[in-house]
Amino acid sequence: MLRLHSFTPKMARLGVAACGLAALAACGDNSISGPALDLSLSRVAGFDPLKAALVQARDEANGGFNLDMWAAVVDRNGLVVAVVFTGATSTDQWPGSRVIAAQKANTANAFSLPHLALSTANLYAATQPGGTLFGLQEANPTNDEVAYGGDAADYGTRKDFMVGKRIGGTNVFGGGLPLYDAAGTLVGGLGVSGDASCADHNIAWKMRYNLQLDHVPAGVADGGKDDNIIYDMTNGVSASGFGHPECSATATSIGNALPTTHPIGH
Repeated sequence: MLRLHSFTPKMARLGVAACGLAALAACGDNSISGPALDLSLSRVAGFDPLKAALVQARDEANGGFNLDMWAAVVDRNGLVVAVVFTGATSTDQWPGSRVIAAQKANTANAFSLPHLALSTANLYAATQPGGTLFGLQEANPTNDEVAYGGDAADYGTRKDFMVGKRIGGTNVFGGGLPLYDAAGTLVGGLGVSGDASCADHNIAWKMRYNLQLDHVPAGVADGGKDDNIIYDMTNGVSASGFGHPECSATATSIGNALPTTHPIGH
C-alpha cells in the first residue's frame, strides 16, 4: 500500500518561501534576467539635473498657460530614471500629467533610432485616421500597476514608484523627445506634460538643450536635420505627414525658432 509522507510545519515554511521567491521573480520589473537601470543616465538626467532643467525651461516664455509642469526620463531599456514637477506639491500641476509625461518619454525612446530621431509631436498626423501610422497610439499600453502603484505622496520625488520600472504607453502629441549624448548615442527619452501640447514640446526641447542630451543625428523636421515640431497642417492634413496642430501663434513662433535659439548638438 502506498504510504503518504506527513506534511510537517517545516515543509510548509519551505513551500511558502519557494512561492514567495517565485512570485518575486515573476512580478519584479528588474529581475536578474532583465535589464538594469542605466546608472550613467541617472547621473546626467537624474532627479536633480532633471528638475533644474525643467524649472529653467518652464520659467521662459513657451506660448502656453505658464502652468506648473511634470517631466520624466526613461533610459534606452524603457526604465523610468526620474520623475519631477515644478510646483510646491504634486497637486500644483495636473495630476494626470505625471503619467502622460512618462508615456511621452517612453514613446520618444521607443520610436527613435540611433540614426533617426522622432519627437512625439512628429507622430501626431501619421496616427490620425487615414494616417500611415493610425493605431500606433493603441500600441504598447501603459503599465497601470507601475503608473499608479505605490504611495501617491511619493509621486514626483526620488521615491516615485515608477522609477526603475517600465511604464510603457504611447503618446502622440507634443512634449516627448529622444535623448542623444555627446557621442551621438541614443540613451533614452524625455517627456514633459502639464500645459498645451505645443508648450510642452517647447519646454522639452529647452530641457534637452539644458541637459546637453540633444546631439540629434537626423529627423523629419528642418530638412531632415532634427525632430522639431512641424506646423504644416491645413484642414487636418499635414503636408509632410509629420505635422502637429497649432496651439497658439506665440507657441508656433517659439517652436519654429527653437533650432536657432536652442540649437541641437551644442
